[in-house]
Amino acid sequence: VYCIKSVHRCSRLKKSKSLLKVPRWHIDLQPWASESRSLEEEAKRFLSYITTPQVSHIPEGSTGPWAVCLDPKYSLSHRMQGKHCRVYSFGLGVEDRSLERSLSRSGCEIHCFDPSLKQPHLLQADMWLHRLSVDWRDPNPSFVAQHQHVKTILNEFGHAQVDVLKADMESAEWKILENLVLESVLDSVGQMLMEFHLHWAGFEVGGDDPSVVRYWYSLLKELERANFRLFHVYIDPNKPQLFLHQNILNASSSYTLSWVNTQWKP
Repeated sequence: VYCIKSVHRCSRLKKSKSLLKVPRWHIDLQPWASESRSLEEEAKRFLSYITTPQVSHIPEGSTGPWAVCLDPKYSLSHRMQGKHCRVYSFGLGVEDRSLERSLSRSGCEIHCFDPSLKQPHLLQADMWLHRLSVDWRDPNPSFVAQHQHVKTILNEFGHAQVDVLKADMESAEWKILENLVLESVLDSVGQMLMEFHLHWAGFEVGGDDPSVVRYWYSLLKELERANFRLFHVYIDPNKPQLFLHQNILNASSSYTLSWVNTQWKP
């Protein structure tokens, strides 16, 4: 970046350069866990990664699957005190909104997205409910769009940033996370909470079993590269021990993972 005549000109150049991000069409795949390229080796690396928190945290709601990090090193606790916190919650027919209610009582602005709602928009118990869901595919122009990319939803709602993004997408989480990476949405998110289903590959995730697990692992490493660090892991004891339709390393079929963006400064 070159400064031309004035600091203001330099600032504009820096800003325009930051907006001109090179489009990405695929994630960067990590090397194989071993030369054997076996499912067991890939699973061992992946499971170790998702069950090892990378930072400690001051918990909020950590007795269950969903938790946010209130460590004052990060922004959320300060944003809550200043009543500037915003939460996006994606799901289908979600019944448990205890975390959302807790954050709402703490001063957060809550937006819950559920395509099964009867009304387009509804304010209920200090939470906004929207008949809309997140998707990784482009919407069909022939229909009223009830499924949108997260980036599109942010733009349409006029929200530049989200302090907490929570998603329980019933096996669509991998492609949605990939879309967040490819469309450079991660810079706009302070904390991300997601439930992952491991009993099968997930929607539109192809390849043999070792390739699927390598893809999963590579996606999570993209999060790490974007300064997200795992702080909370919940393994559902009521779900079967199934990993790609097999019992491998006693892995559960359901994990809820929470990350904090350690460099996020809204």
